Amino acid sequence: VQLQASGGGLVQAGASLRLSCAASTRTSSNYIMGWFRQAPGKEREFVAGINWSGRSTRYADSVKGRFTISRDNAKNTVYLQMNGLTPEDTAVYYCAVGSIFGSGDYDEERKYGYWGQGTQVTVSS
Repeated sequence: VQLQASGGGLVQAGASLRLSCAASTRTSSNYIMGWFRQAPGKEREFVAGINWSGRSTRYADSVKGRFTISRDNAKNTVYLQMNGLTPEDTAVYYCAVGSIFGSGDYDEERKYGYWGQGTQVTVSS
């Protein structure tokens, strides 16, 4: 599975962005999709995850209430709607796909076996 993330950019604090991540192949109900991010000088961290049906989602505490993850299985695409952006959200955002049968939970990198190349999000104050 190849993943192509897009939608990043430079915005001011308080603005919104929507990231997209298209998978090269159709993902079955056995796969979850997620977003992680890595800020300069920091480790990559979990942002949000979603199961195939979309009925189960998980968010990092830092983005709850501001970010929304969704997916369109007909388009093999997962989205991350980001509202109320702050400079602390500045990072490279990565999408990932993982098997529900894999080790780990939604918020663990080891759960995800396929990763996109990342898209830069920069929020100015």
